Amino acid sequence: MASVRSGGPGAWITGARLRTLPAAAGPVLVGGGLAWNEDGFAAGPFVAALAGALLIQVGTNFANDYSDFARGADTADRLGTPRVTQAGLLSPRAVRRGAAVSFSLAMAVGAYLVAIGGWPIVWIGMAGIAAGICYTGGPWPFGYHGLGDPFVFVFFGPVAVAGTAYVQLSHWPPEAWLAGAGAGALATAILVVNNLRDRETDAEAGKRTLAVLVGPTATRVQYSLLLAVALAVPAVGAAAGMWPPGAVLASGAVLLAAAPLRTVWRYEDPRALNPALAATARATGAYGLLFALGCLL
Repeated sequence: MASVRSGGPGAWITGARLRTLPAAAGPVLVGGGLAWNEDGFAAGPFVAALAGALLIQVGTNFANDYSDFARGADTADRLGTPRVTQAGLLSPRAVRRGAAVSFSLAMAVGAYLVAIGGWPIVWIGMAGIAAGICYTGGPWPFGYHGLGDPFVFVFFGPVAVAGTAYVQLSHWPPEAWLAGAGAGALATAILVVNNLRDRETDAEAGKRTLAVLVGPTATRVQYSLLLAVALAVPAVGAAAGMWPPGAVLASGAVLLAAAPLRTVWRYEDPRALNPALAATARATGAYGLLFALGCLL
């Protein structure tokens, strides 16, 4: 962070938190794979859905950066990557502007998808942006009341997967909901590691995440169960004939979370969870990529 110039391009790249983008890309790739499996893959809507998902993720990152700083949850004691507002790399006003620009660009991309998919895409897009803002912002930030996990599961899982498939196929494939459960489980696992690492500092700041509410042991069990769901879903769907057998390749991505799983259960210093967090994010992106590849094969 010392090499990043305040207000410079590096500060904006840091604030965008590019390492979180696999969580947004993974479910879209799964939805693209499902559309391909039904011979309905459409490059334009797929690319637009991917761009919209990435822009909403970046906007959410900026919004959370600002809101956590404003609420006093981000301090010099932060264990993860320093946030740009708290570190003084960008002013609060600039970070808010970054969130607004990102969400505006997502809406511009969404206009194309609305022309294809109609009102369902309006509601999905607006709900996604509202969730990104209200996770740590607004009068009642749900991330501060233990509800971040279910929201991440729903929006990064069934909603993202089914929405991506819908804009290509013009119908809601029933298998998208099961496939979304696998993608959503891994995306939620990223949040679980983050909240486990920050459990003590969040509690001091009044941020009552699910990890704060249930404690470290239950949070470790939650992480393990989420990985188990992601591991099982591709095989279950293939056995039921919902997608090609090749989609079980996605289960291999969960192996990237084997080392993080050991860390989650054995760590002593919460900072040791930072590499586990990054590895879980990579597993989420790889999951979507391998699922899509399995459908193509």
